[in-house]
Amino acid sequence: MQAPLTGFLAGMGAAALIGVSVPPAWAADLRVATYNTELFRKGPGLLLRDIMEGDDPQVRAVVAVIAHMRPDILALQGIDYDLDGLAVQALAERISAQGLDLTYHFAHPPNTGLRTGLDMDGDGRTGGPRDAQGFGYFAGQGGIAILSRFPILEDEVREFSTMLWPDLPGATLPEDEGPFPSAEAQAIQRLSTTAHWDVPVKVGDTVLHLLTFHATPPVFDGPEDANGLRNRDELRLWSLYLDGALAGAVPPAAPFVVLGDANLDPEDGDGRSAAMRAFLNDPRLTDPKPTSDGATAASHLQGGANLDDRGDPALDTVDWDDAADGPGNLRVDYVLPSADLSVTGSGVFWPEGGELAETVARASRHRLVWVDIALP
Repeated sequence: MQAPLTGFLAGMGAAALIGVSVPPAWAADLRVATYNTELFRKGPGLLLRDIMEGDDPQVRAVVAVIAHMRPDILALQGIDYDLDGLAVQALAERISAQGLDLTYHFAHPPNTGLRTGLDMDGDGRTGGPRDAQGFGYFAGQGGIAILSRFPILEDEVREFSTMLWPDLPGATLPEDEGPFPSAEAQAIQRLSTTAHWDVPVKVGDTVLHLLTFHATPPVFDGPEDANGLRNRDELRLWSLYLDGALAGAVPPAAPFVVLGDANLDPEDGDGRSAAMRAFLNDPRLTDPKPTSDGATAASHLQGGANLDDRGDPALDTVDWDDAADGPGNLRVDYVLPSADLSVTGSGVFWPEGGELAETVARASRHRLVWVDIALP
């Protein structure tokens, strides 16, 4: 089953890689990346099937992107969860077959698809994907995972995924002539759409904390702005954690990296952009501002919503609908090292044209974002 994938990568050809600016693979520096693979399927077990069969075009493209960029630590979003971690293990094996051994894996059950039995979106019905704790047609659809070349200290993982939204200090809950969609729903609503984890990784003598998450899109709601408010508070959780303002949660010792899909651009698109700007300006963090030539070219060529963007298009990380009423290309995926870490390189893997660009587009609308750091 490995032959089709090997042939696919070989078929990309060396010429497809020429002219792509990619820093050398890990030596003294550590490459940390985030990637919303959009590897979610319509039912349980289907992703595992697609990975194992070896001929799914999207899976092959995702593997090609990861193997080419060679991260040492990788946070994945949009990957279906199963209880035994079989899909993540199978994906890691496909990547390993291309010469990159991400030996250590971590995934816990996400909130996506977790049924509540209540009407959570205010449409008067129950049992739909938006009535789960996080949008999902089945429990575990579109979860998150960590792959690493270095040991993950699983016994020391801190998980905030079960925190109720009303319990977040300073939470702003949606209102529409009363608690939206109901007081009963708000009482059991978790903050995390998918998950919030602090995952320690042991790199030599250093423990690097990965603060990873995947927030809700701040759209698909009404004037109560339920998703916009939730998205902002999902980001605020990390600020409060670093402040030591979460009950019973001691802030992580540096070094750490905040990484994942915030679903929030600091300048453009829907959502509470001011919250993202404030977070990026937090003095405890470094914003490497990763860029790509491909994002700039795509923004200029596609026009549409991108014509009204205020932010630098080179920073965009996702290729969304560019129609005049669409969101356009935005910066929503982040790798933000703690300020004590030295950043030696960064980028958004968005090639400009050619076969490699086609492979990247086939993998996901999102692009892999990487940052190279020198550990203290």
